[in-house]
Amino acid sequence: MEVLVLYYSRYGNVAHMAQCVARGVERVPGCTARLRTVPAVSTVCEASAEEIPESGPPYATRADLVECAGLALGSPTRFGNMAAPLKYFIDGTSDLWLSGALIGKPAAVFTSTASLHGGQETTLLSMMLPLLHHGMLLMGLPYSEAELFTTQSGGSPYGPTHVAGTDSDLPLADEEKRLCIALGRRLAAAAQALADADRQRALSQSL
Repeated sequence: MEVLVLYYSRYGNVAHMAQCVARGVERVPGCTARLRTVPAVSTVCEASAEEIPESGPPYATRADLVECAGLALGSPTRFGNMAAPLKYFIDGTSDLWLSGALIGKPAAVFTSTASLHGGQETTLLSMMLPLLHHGMLLMGLPYSEAELFTTQSGGSPYGPTHVAGTDSDLPLADEEKRLCIALGRRLAAAAQALADADRQRALSQSL
């Protein structure tokens, strides 16, 4: 069972968060993480990058969304909103909305900002909106995750966050890493539970 960890990262902070989320996913037996990113967008033309990135995970396709059992979506903050490259990709998924391909799949979001009050929660909410339109089941972080009470940097019940600093060079704090891992683990467990429930329902209907 694969959980898609899809993100855009400019300075590497969201990429590091995505790796931690993926670690959490793979702590659930039977679950693996599929890391994918999106290319930057151009201000002058639609074609903005080669089909294969120079480094890091491959670029996402709509097939990645169709095939995943759950989705973790990550973006840096741009004026309290998700970054344009990620929104550009999501804006191209209307065919999946029409077919209902993502309905009922669990999803979660994460973000990084330069400053502590730089729009983290509004960015998380902006990423949730299209997922709600797709009929996905949104998940956050419960306060049973102790780091939500102790963190002095990022962290939100809406999803993991990171404070990167004005030069975007601050490493993830230990609490931020643990919250990312917790989100991945929770998302994978939910995807697995939903799949088990579907199998049980199909079995009972066949009897």
